[in-house]
Amino acid sequence: MTSPEFDVVAIGNAIVDVLAQATDEFIVELGVAKGSMQLIFSPEEADALYAKMGPGREVSGGSAANTVAGIASLGGKCGFIGQVADDQLGTVFKHDINAAGVHFDTAPRAGDPTTARCLIFVTPDGQRTMNTFLGASQFLPESALDLDLIARGAILYLEGYLWDPEEPRQAMRAAIDVARSNGRKVAFTLSDVFCISRHGDDFRALLAEGLLDILFANENELLALAQVEDFEEAVAKIAPQVPVLVVTRSEKGAIAITNGERAEVSAEPIAKVVDTTGAGDLFAAGFLRGQAQGKSVADSLRMGALCAAEIISHYGARPEVDLKALVEKKLG
Repeated sequence: MTSPEFDVVAIGNAIVDVLAQATDEFIVELGVAKGSMQLIFSPEEADALYAKMGPGREVSGGSAANTVAGIASLGGKCGFIGQVADDQLGTVFKHDINAAGVHFDTAPRAGDPTTARCLIFVTPDGQRTMNTFLGASQFLPESALDLDLIARGAILYLEGYLWDPEEPRQAMRAAIDVARSNGRKVAFTLSDVFCISRHGDDFRALLAEGLLDILFANENELLALAQVEDFEEAVAKIAPQVPVLVVTRSEKGAIAITNGERAEVSAEPIAKVVDTTGAGDLFAAGFLRGQAQGKSVADSLRMGALCAAEIISHYGARPEVDLKALVEKKLG
């Protein structure tokens, strides 16, 4: 087995985020749960919702893409596999992720649908309500996988959001086989409770089959996966099924259970929460980078907390400071 050349290779939705401020009343008018993510199933519906947005800003996003962009900012070497369309937003996404220092060369898809976009409404308390048109990203075929790139990554990182469409689900199963056959680790993020409501049996099967080495979840996702209502009961149920379980708990910090041993970290204090978009993605970036550097689980959790705090202090889910310098300043 050859030594890996990349810290992390991720597969996920290639999305351009459009962010705008909104009031709580506006979210109620939309008829969606504040802080949730809903899918938009037609470009016409996406256009209609976009027309209701106030002044916005475009920032390349996508959960796993945000994570590898964060790892790159921390000094890591990463690759990304995701499907864009041959259109303007696809060009924007490719430029942004390459500029962040991430290897990305998945060929764009010709014709409709367009590159994915996520319309994000941010309320004054920093909560983000996401409305996602998956577009071209849900048509990532197995044939688009760079098998050599996957084999060269120490960790294959997969996002639960992309498990929903059938074609990329098959691609990710194939990617897991490639990673496993090359002795690499597989990390998975549950992404959202709605993913578990639709594919919880699949996710539980991945755990039961021993295909995951690291599982990321927030508190609500863990409860949904474990099918219980008590947090500690959920931890006790899921932790024995995976070598490393990482659970973020918003203002309560985060925990990690590694082979039965528990580590915890408090949330990093910041002056003001501006936008929580990408908090979990960047927490994963800090944790994975720490693990790639051989740091302890406790220190990796602290790196995750620092990265999450930076991302929620401004709009958008990509770092606006040098995360490597930030972590070195805080942790030495």
